[in-house]
Amino acid sequence: MTIKPPHTLADAGRRQALAGGAAGALAMCFSPPSSAADGLLMEGHRFAASQRVAGQALQLNGAGLRAVAWIKGYAVALYLPQRSSDVATVLAMPGPKRLQLLMLMEAPASELVKAVNKGITRNTSADEREQIKPQWQRFEASMLDVEKVRKGDLVDFDLDTSRGMLFALNGTLQGEALENNLLFSAVLRSFVGQRPYDPALKAGLLGRA
Repeated sequence: MTIKPPHTLADAGRRQALAGGAAGALAMCFSPPSSAADGLLMEGHRFAASQRVAGQALQLNGAGLRAVAWIKGYAVALYLPQRSSDVATVLAMPGPKRLQLLMLMEAPASELVKAVNKGITRNTSADEREQIKPQWQRFEASMLDVEKVRKGDLVDFDLDTSRGMLFALNGTLQGEALENNLLFSAVLRSFVGQRPYDPALKAGLLGRA
């Protein structure tokens, strides 16, 4: 039996913590209280009870923590116009939406790209992927331009229905708006679709915890 050196094990854990779906993974999920006046405190960061996207106030729907063994990848929160625990309702809900990731480790942006691509591929059909292909490629390029995400970074994946999907790092827009709203739906399904990164994380984002 070959024993991998510690740095190799850490790298593998880091990749799995980002990508999800690995055996032995841990997803801690959190559901906001009915008032949610103070939002949710996770890993020293408070996800606000509400945030504004495209000029509209969105409510914190739920949140979760993605980790593998001792390696914590990210915490993520979902913001919607109205709270819902039903997947079909969440996906079909009109208006702006936001997925906000708090990075809990440093990683090359290429690892984030791989994780997003894996989630989209697992939760869309070939026809759907063809429809979003141009915007998907631009989205990937924008993420790669970041080069590296660091612990404490906030990554926003936003849906502005008048402009498309927006990708921001620490509040700064990266690249241009991606005019195909279906791309955001594909990313959202990576978290709450039929084959999510983690079922427990899905439950947390849907406020079922």
